[in-house]
Amino acid sequence: MSESEVVVYANPELLAAAAAARLVTRLVDLQAAQGSASLVLTGGSTGIAVLDQLRRSPARDAVDWSRLDLYWGDERFVPADDDERNEKQAREALLDHVPVDPKRVHAMAASDGEFGDDVDAAADAYARVLAAHARPEDHGDVPGFDIMLLGLGGEGHTASVFPESPAVYETERSVVAVRNCPKPPPTRVSLTLPAIRRAHDVWLLTTGEAKADAVALALSGAGEVQLPVAGARGRRRTLWLLDRAAAGKLSHVYQPPTA
Repeated sequence: MSESEVVVYANPELLAAAAAARLVTRLVDLQAAQGSASLVLTGGSTGIAVLDQLRRSPARDAVDWSRLDLYWGDERFVPADDDERNEKQAREALLDHVPVDPKRVHAMAASDGEFGDDVDAAADAYARVLAAHARPEDHGDVPGFDIMLLGLGGEGHTASVFPESPAVYETERSVVAVRNCPKPPPTRVSLTLPAIRRAHDVWLLTTGEAKADAVALALSGAGEVQLPVAGARGRRRTLWLLDRAAAGKLSHVYQPPTA
């Protein structure tokens, strides 16, 4: 697994803009090298702010959106039109404004979808989607995602893998149903840490002083059972994009000059 890299920005707005610019550059490079690319999206205020910045960017048209496979790291198990749903937020921020191929947008099921309120069936179905898109060179039932975007909570969760929850102990399945989450909504579908670690690049994006302890602990070698985000690592690269408040308990990190 890769060593962690840390980049710190002056405030959340600069972080979102810079992450969007990085994302365009990386997707264009991937598509030039291999024809297509895959991206795993995240919810949360920072993740959606990056998509909003990407929609506003003149550079967005450099990406061939029709040659991009889109997945989600987790999803709130709510009705499709619920404002809490990560897919809905991503569509409003970006996906409804760019020419994605609907067949390459791999959303997790909603609670009013084909599986009804059976969250286990929804998780199993998404695991089958991942397995169907894995290639022989991926050596398993999860695609080797090119880029995975993730956020984190102040208590150290990432995707919907919470500290000392059943999901953090999962080593076999790629996708699990999550119940009784300590933050609402309580029922979710999530990739597991082993699935997350199939990504080539993992980008962890977070802002705010409330995240500073979790960031510092993760980067100082905390265990993933107590702090799941510590187990979110890319095979090629693990990149932390932080604002100054989230990085407040770190030292010796690179802070780009403010624009």
